Amino acid sequence: MAYVIASACIDVKDGDCQTACPVECIYEGGRMMYIHPDECISCGLCLSVCPVQAIFDEADLPPHEAGFLAINAEFFGPAVTGWGSPGGSSPKYVTDRDHPAVAGYSGPAASVDAA
Repeated sequence: MAYVIASACIDVKDGDCQTACPVECIYEGGRMMYIHPDECISCGLCLSVCPVQAIFDEADLPPHEAGFLAINAEFFGPAVTGWGSPGGSSPKYVTDRDHPAVAGYSGPAASVDAA
């Protein structure tokens, strides 16, 4: 199982999670960070340093944040970045793009669907 970054990261992007990640599976989008589900080794280091508690084990993702499981995965696909599985974050893999659900996110009261 992978970890998932959810709505609390939107417009925060603290970056401590990237620094803590030993496999560099956390990538920076325009409004939030995204975890590549196939690269994550589920070590939990990112979870322990996130100042806004935006990271969850996918099994513990609250129901109202469930859409972020697909959002994190789809960020790497052809509809958003087209990066596939880059094999580690680097300056080459930073973008101002976001998953459409994140790009249009307007606050905690809004629902987020992986559309």
